[in-house]
Formats: sequence, C-alpha cells, structure tokens
Amino acid sequence: MRDKSFRKILSAACLLMPGLAFSQTPKQSGTLSVSGYPGQVPVIQVNGRSYVEIESLARLTSGSMSFRANQIILTFSVPAANTAAPEANQAAQSGFSKDFLRASIEEMTAIREWRIAIVNAVQSSFPVTDDWVAGYRRTADSKLALTSAAIATDSDRNGFTLLSNEFSKMQTLSDKYLAIRKSLTYIAPDSLDKDPLDQQVLSCARGLSSLAAGGQFQDVPACH
Repeated sequence: MRDKSFRKILSAACLLMPGLAFSQTPKQSGTLSVSGYPGQVPVIQVNGRSYVEIESLARLTSGSMSFRANQIILTFSVPAANTAAPEANQAAQSGFSKDFLRASIEEMTAIREWRIAIVNAVQSSFPVTDDWVAGYRRTADSKLALTSAAIATDSDRNGFTLLSNEFSKMQTLSDKYLAIRKSLTYIAPDSLDKDPLDQQVLSCARGLSSLAAGGQFQDVPACH
C-alpha cells in the first residue's frame, strides 16, 4: 500500500538531480506536499513539465538515497500517522462493540425472563409443559443468534462464549424441571433455592451484567 502511494507521487512529478541541464532556465511554480509528512518541497517548471529535486523529496519523507550502477534508489519511511493506526485499531478491538453489547443485553433479558417463569411455576406448583417452555426457549435462541451476528471484536467473541454457556445452563435447568413435572414427581416450592445449577445460572448472569456495565471482557468462572 505504501509503495503504491509513493508510486503515484513519483508519476505525478518528474524528479531531477542537481546540475542536470535544461533547455530553458527552470522557474519555481509551486510546492509539493506529501500526505502524512510535514513540510513542502519546491516544484519547478521546465518546458511545461513539473520537477522536484530528489534530495528534497528524500528529506521531506525522512527517506534515504542510494546508488546502484546507473540507478538511483529512493527509500521512503513510514508516516507517523500510519504507524499509529495499528495501535488505534488494537485499542478499538479491545472492548465490546455497541451492537454486540445491545444484543447481548437483550439475550440476558430473555434468559432472565425464562428463569423467572420456571421459578414462579415451581414456587406456585404450576404445571410446566413443553409448549409453555418452548416460547421462552425460542425467544432466547433467536436473541442468541442475533448476538452472534453482531460479533466484531475479540471481546465480543470471548463474551459470546460465556453467553452461550449461560444459555446452555438455562436450557438444562428448564429441561430438568420439565422432566420432573412429566414424571409426576413432587417438586418442593423451595427446590430452586437448593439447586446448584440454578445458582450457577444466577452467578453467571451477575457476572455477565458486570461485563456489560464495564464494557471490557473478563472471564466469569461461573459461566464455565
């Protein structure tokens, strides 16, 4: 990319060495600036064509000159703005993207509503059926797919892994109590209070909420 940029510069202005004779007296017609480098070099007009001095161009671009047989080799340095760009891009990749953060919050909300429905059913001894649970599962599943599509940074990718784990844990918890209901086994109203899996779902949810608030990825052991 850098070579192409400077090739355009060299094709736009013919270069000359000091002492090279012309058929008419050269006259300065303006200056040449190179994007990314401070300063200017004079441009002279000879026979209707524009020229700049090679040494001046080398100094402007903090470059160097070398000679090989009848060739002049001009090497340019990388502009400061270009060297800073990778650092800026790296910084931009370190946090959660806005779209991912928005989608992940919607997914966590869907999982939370799914859990609350299961908790209320258990505590109130309501019947838990496949059709009833399926609506919550479909909503959470579709929100998870939207979150996956919004991944743009490394933090997004790492955060999505934890969010997917939370979805899987909630699915397991839901299937567990659905199976118990199907077997007609009695479920104590306080069963979830003593359920390690439900505690993991809660702990993971709290950890994910903290990540969303901070905007930066950190591992949440409860989500593994």
